[in-house]
Amino acid sequence: MPVDRPRRLLFHSYHFPPIGGSGSQRPLRLARSLPDHGWEPVVVTGGGATEDRWAPEDRTLAAEIPADLRVLRVPAAGEPAAADRWRGRAERWLRLESAWARWWVEGSVAAGTDAAHDADLIYVWMQPYVSAEAGARLSRLSGRPWVADLGDPWALDEMMAYPSALHRRHDERRMRRLLGTAAAVVMSTPEAAARVAERFPELAERPLVAIPNGFDAADFSGPARERESGRFRIVHTGYLHTELGRQFRETRRLRRLLRGSAPGLDILTRSHVVLVEAVDRLLREEPALADELELHLAGVLTDADREVAARCPVACLHGFVTHERSVELMRGADLLFLPMQNLPPGTRATIVPGKTYEYLASGTPVLAAVPDGDARDLLTAAGNARLCRPDDAAGMAAAIRAELERHRRGEPKAAPDPEVVARYEYGRLAAELARVLDGAV
Repeated sequence: MPVDRPRRLLFHSYHFPPIGGSGSQRPLRLARSLPDHGWEPVVVTGGGATEDRWAPEDRTLAAEIPADLRVLRVPAAGEPAAADRWRGRAERWLRLESAWARWWVEGSVAAGTDAAHDADLIYVWMQPYVSAEAGARLSRLSGRPWVADLGDPWALDEMMAYPSALHRRHDERRMRRLLGTAAAVVMSTPEAAARVAERFPELAERPLVAIPNGFDAADFSGPARERESGRFRIVHTGYLHTELGRQFRETRRLRRLLRGSAPGLDILTRSHVVLVEAVDRLLREEPALADELELHLAGVLTDADREVAARCPVACLHGFVTHERSVELMRGADLLFLPMQNLPPGTRATIVPGKTYEYLASGTPVLAAVPDGDARDLLTAAGNARLCRPDDAAGMAAAIRAELERHRRGEPKAAPDPEVVARYEYGRLAAELARVLDGAV
C-alpha cells in the first residue's frame, strides 16, 4: 500500500561503525540503502570499537555513515570487558547471563525505547543473538512488530559448540521462544532457513526468508591498484579460527560423549593450518617457489594464528586492516583462500562466510576449502573457484599449482559469472529486505 511518508524503522545492531570487520558490513550497507526503498532507519548501537577481537576499529567505515542517519549509542563507558577464560567457561556450563549481555540488552532498550514508539517497525541484526531479547522487549514496550535477522542460525549452527546436548536444547528453546515473538525471520542462507523451518515448523507460518550477505558495488568499481610485486599472491582476509579449532580438537572426545557439537565437526580447518601444509608441500617439491609465492593474511590475528604462519616462509602478516585495504588486497591477489569448518561428506553447512561475496565481487579466482552446502553451490555456479574439502592439503596444493601455471603462462584470471555475482549487491538485497519489512508492518 502506498504511503505518504517514508516508514520509520528502529534499526538495532551492536555491530556498526566505527566497529569494523565483517559484522558491520551488512548493517551499514542496509541502513544506507533502505531509504531508497521507503524506509527511514534510526540506528541503535553500542559505543564503538573495543579491545575485543570481534569489535575492531575501522574509522574508514565510520566515514561512510550518511550525515542524515540518526544514530543512538549506548554509552561506551559502561561496556564490560569480555569474560576471562574461567568466567566464560562458568557462564557456558552454568548458563549464566554475562555482564556484557545485561549491559547490551538493558542499554539498547533504554536507548531505543523512545525511537521504537515513533517507529513503524523494529529490525534487529542478531549478532550477537542476545539482541533478540532486546528486540522482543522493545516490541513489547512500544507495541510495534519486530523483524529478526539472524545471520547465522543460532542454536542450529553447526559451528556453535555447546558443553552438552542439554545446553543446546536449552538454547533451542530460547531461540524458539524469542523468534516466536517476531513478525518475520530472516536467515542468511537457504539451508539455514530450511533448517529453522524443519526444527520450528510454527515459524514457517510467518515470513521466513533467506537474504544473504553481499557486497557494495562501489567498493569494487574502477581499476584495481597496481601491485609492486610480480609474485604469485595468495590472500586470505578476515578471521582465522586456529585457537578455537585447537581447543575443540582437544575436547572432541568429551564433546562427542556429551553430544554438544555436530557429529564430525572440525573447526581447525577454518584457519590457515591446512593451507600452510599445502604450501609446504609445494616448497618441498620445488624449493625455488620460495621466491615466487606470497601468502598474505589480513585480519585480527591471535598468537596461535601467528605461530602457524611462522612455519610458512612465504607468509606476510598484515594484522587487522581497514575495509578499504582489505578490498585492495582481494583485487590484487592471484588466488583468494576461503576455508570453512569440515563436516562429513553429505552434511550441508548452514552458513556462507561473509567474505565469500566480496571475493566474488573482486573477480579473483577462489581456492575454496568448503564442505557441502550453500557456499559450495554458490561458488560452483560462479565458475571461478577451485573446490576441495576443508582438510584436503593435497587438493589445495594441486589447486595452487594449477593457478600458478596459469600465472606463469600470462593467461588472464578466470572471472566469475557476472549474473551470479550481481544477485548479491547490497542495493538489491536491501530491496529484498524492504519487501519483508513492508509485509511485517
